[in-house]
Amino acid sequence: MNLAVTLLTTALVIVVALLAAAGAGKLARLDGATYPTALTRAATTFTAVITLATAATAAYAALLT
Repeated sequence: MNLAVTLLTTALVIVVALLAAAGAGKLARLDGATYPTALTRAATTFTAVITLATAATAAYAALLT
C-alpha cells in the first residue's frame, strides 16, 4: 500500500510541475518572449516545483522521525 501511495504522489507532483511549467511557458510567450526564452522559463518553473516538493517532503519526513 505504501508503494502505491508513493507512486501516486510522485505522479501527482510531476503532473502539477508539468502544468506549472506549461503555464509559465505560455505566459512567457504571451509576454512576447522568444521560444528559447519561454522554454527556459518553463524549465526553471518545473525545476522549482520539483525542488519545492522535495524540500517539503524532507521537512515532513524529519517531523515524522
